[in-house]
Amino acid sequence: MGFQSGGGKYDNRPREMHKATCADCNKECDVPFKPSGDRPVYCKDCFSKRKDGGR
Repeated sequence: MGFQSGGGKYDNRPREMHKATCADCNKECDVPFKPSGDRPVYCKDCFSKRKDGGR
Protein backbone atom coordinates (compact mmCIF):
# COMPACT_ATOMS: atom_id res chain seq x y z
CA MET A 1 0.00 0.00 0.00
CA GLY A 2 1.44 3.37 0.91
CA PHE A 3 0.94 6.67 -0.85
CA GLN A 4 0.11 5.34 -4.33
CA SER A 5 -3.34 5.60 -5.82
CA GLY A 6 -4.68 2.31 -7.04
CA GLY A 7 -6.91 2.39 -10.09
CA GLY A 8 -9.98 4.50 -9.37
CA LYS A 9 -10.76 7.87 -10.85
CA TYR A 10 -7.39 9.58 -10.87
CA ASP A 11 -6.94 12.96 -12.45
CA ASN A 12 -4.11 15.47 -12.50
CA ARG A 13 -5.35 17.60 -9.63
CA PRO A 14 -3.05 17.62 -6.60
CA ARG A 15 -4.26 15.68 -3.59
CA GLU A 16 -5.57 17.58 -0.61
CA MET A 17 -2.94 17.17 2.09
CA HIS A 18 -3.56 17.38 5.84
CA LYS A 19 -1.20 18.27 8.67
CA ALA A 20 -0.44 15.52 11.16
CA THR A 21 2.14 14.67 13.81
CA CYS A 22 4.09 11.43 13.40
CA ALA A 23 3.35 8.93 16.17
CA ASP A 24 7.00 7.75 16.17
CA CYS A 25 9.23 10.81 15.80
CA ASN A 26 6.69 13.58 16.64
CA LYS A 27 7.65 15.47 13.49
CA GLU A 28 4.94 17.45 11.71
CA CYS A 29 4.13 15.99 8.31
CA ASP A 30 1.56 16.16 5.53
CA VAL A 31 -0.57 13.13 4.76
CA PRO A 32 -2.97 12.53 1.83
CA PHE A 33 -5.92 11.76 4.13
CA LYS A 34 -7.66 13.44 7.04
CA PRO A 35 -6.45 11.81 10.27
CA SER A 36 -9.41 10.60 12.31
CA GLY A 37 -7.51 10.43 15.61
CA ASP A 38 -8.33 6.79 16.31
CA ARG A 39 -5.22 5.39 14.60
CA PRO A 40 -1.57 6.51 14.70
CA VAL A 41 -0.21 8.53 11.78
CA TYR A 42 3.39 8.20 10.60
CA CYS A 43 5.58 10.44 8.47
CA LYS A 44 6.88 9.01 5.21
CA ASP A 45 10.22 7.99 6.77
CA CYS A 46 8.72 6.25 9.80
CA PHE A 47 6.03 4.61 7.67
CA SER A 48 8.73 3.14 5.40
CA LYS A 49 10.74 1.91 8.39
CA ARG A 50 7.70 0.23 9.92
CA LYS A 51 6.67 -1.36 6.62
CA ASP A 52 10.20 -2.61 5.85
CA GLY A 53 11.06 -3.41 9.48
CA GLY A 54 8.70 -6.32 9.57
CA ARG A 55 6.10 -7.56 11.91
